[in-house]
Amino acid sequence: MIKVTLKDGSVKEYNKGITIKEVAESISAGLARVAISGEVNGEVKDLSYRLEDDCTLNLLTFDDDGGKHAYRHTTSHILAQAVKRLYPEAKLAIGPSIENGFYYDFDVEKPFSVEDLTNIENEMQKIIKEDYKLERFTLPRDEAIKFMEEKNEPYKVELIRDLPEGETISFYKQGEFVDLCAGPHIESTGKVKAFKLMSVAGAYWRGNEKNKMLQRIYGTSFNKKSELDAYITRIEEAKKRDHRKLGRELDLFDIYEEGPGFPFFMPKGMVLRNALEEYWREEHSKAGYQEIRTPIILNEELWHRSGHWDHYKENMYFTKIDEGDFAIKPMNCPGGMLVYKRKLHSYRDLPQRMAELGLVHRHELSGALHGLMRVRCFTQDDAHIFMTPDQIEGEILGVINLIDDFYKVFGFKYHVELSTRPENSMGSDEDWERATNALRSALEQKGINYKINEGDGAFYGPKIDFHLEDSIGRTWQCGTIQLDFQMPERFDLSYIGPDGEKHRPVMIHRVVFGSIERFIAILTEHYAGAFPVWLSPVQVKILPIVEKQHEYVAEIKKVLEQKGIRVETDLRNEKIGYKIREAQLEKVPYMLVIGDREMENRAVAVRSRKDGDLGSMPLEDFVNKIVEAVKSKEN
Repeated sequence: MIKVTLKDGSVKEYNKGITIKEVAESISAGLARVAISGEVNGEVKDLSYRLEDDCTLNLLTFDDDGGKHAYRHTTSHILAQAVKRLYPEAKLAIGPSIENGFYYDFDVEKPFSVEDLTNIENEMQKIIKEDYKLERFTLPRDEAIKFMEEKNEPYKVELIRDLPEGETISFYKQGEFVDLCAGPHIESTGKVKAFKLMSVAGAYWRGNEKNKMLQRIYGTSFNKKSELDAYITRIEEAKKRDHRKLGRELDLFDIYEEGPGFPFFMPKGMVLRNALEEYWREEHSKAGYQEIRTPIILNEELWHRSGHWDHYKENMYFTKIDEGDFAIKPMNCPGGMLVYKRKLHSYRDLPQRMAELGLVHRHELSGALHGLMRVRCFTQDDAHIFMTPDQIEGEILGVINLIDDFYKVFGFKYHVELSTRPENSMGSDEDWERATNALRSALEQKGINYKINEGDGAFYGPKIDFHLEDSIGRTWQCGTIQLDFQMPERFDLSYIGPDGEKHRPVMIHRVVFGSIERFIAILTEHYAGAFPVWLSPVQVKILPIVEKQHEYVAEIKKVLEQKGIRVETDLRNEKIGYKIREAQLEKVPYMLVIGDREMENRAVAVRSRKDGDLGSMPLEDFVNKIVEAVKSKEN
């Protein structure tokens, strides 16, 4: 007998060799029906996997990440089987599941067209209807190579040759189709309920531009057709909200061929950006931060001292000054270290919270660039907090509260991940354990649910990442809190303790927006360009019907500007309907239509972007209304 510990902590005894599916059936028929795979001692396995020893078992459905992975991985095999049926000469490369779907790479003579995707989808439907069981089998390495050579699959042969000598190689068979694969998979092709092939693109074999260009077909699949339909609707909505398109249409920002990855901000984009930065400065001043600014270029030795040279030099830009070697900063931290070190500190001076809107440059591959989301220069809203060890938890809680307050203003929900020590880290086991426990304790004290993200910490310390959810359900990683025992050691930072001796401070790195540029991109898509009043580059547009109202329009404009409202007038000799449509396309929050009646009564006819025609109201009432909307930062 073996003991199986289930997710709820209960322990059940079974005969050795029982399958995961049989365990699910022993619990309930309903669970067995929806179970897709099982997580055995943290590793996802097929439902046919046999349990031979005591273990922990988490039964996974499509709602679990591991369940989605197995489901979509199986769909990628169905795609590959369909392609091989329609294009027998196609060579198979790789076909993993990815976030929100899957892809498969093929070597074919002629690129796939949109019509080809339709034909492939139809063949996939046949394979699903034929309901083939997915059967796993293994071969010794040499036999596996021979097996794939006989099938004329050179990419699979290359993958096998790269595996260690003596390793047993696993395959999965479904009908006439066999693929090299470690799994896991769902039980049969008929279990796939809803799928869609989304697009096709070129992709170099193994991501190396020196290798052959393959055809990559992207797709997605869901357990219910309604979920697939909702996902496709979100994708279509996302296309309409693309910040690159809206940035050009609203004349906010753009990126030109003359500077790939280096964004330009137009006057209206700068208004938006400055509003964000002003809010950032106000809130940080209230929270006890002091603002600093450090140079963009610093000498190479500094980056060796900080550890970035060993861990980040491939992403850095370099230059020579007076025969010396210098680097353009990819991060603000080393400059912050030098600011702290400029003078002696007492424990009474701590914590010290130093914030910086620092411009950084990072070398990104051209294929990874994407509007403002992924650029080569951006402004990080960094802060570095220097503290005594007993202040750690309180400071972490303070940062969590600050980030929470920021995101509420924009109407974002979020979830939190705790990222632990990566392989290429620096520092002792004791420091890492202490830092990780401090972050975990702060999250638990706040009652925040969090997910462990193993091995994804920074090279100098663990971190808490905040993932925002936008208005159409997409998530974006923005805020982060990183606890660092390493950099204060490398820079020999100190403070004088109550005992009169020197002690090493502990340090927090943190951002709220993450990158100003990326946050603006996220906001643009979140609001679909219709920013709340306090952020809108133009808050009010005044639209006179005929020329004789221009004098009153100028008076209204002056009154609003004196209250700090951003206002434009449209004095063109155009019909009022045309002017209104233009202002709507510009996504201006309020339009004031001025006719003879409004001029006589010192009133304004108000049209709201959100609520439509609000009718006529005294000018003073409208001024009070919009001033309050800006002050309260209403969404």
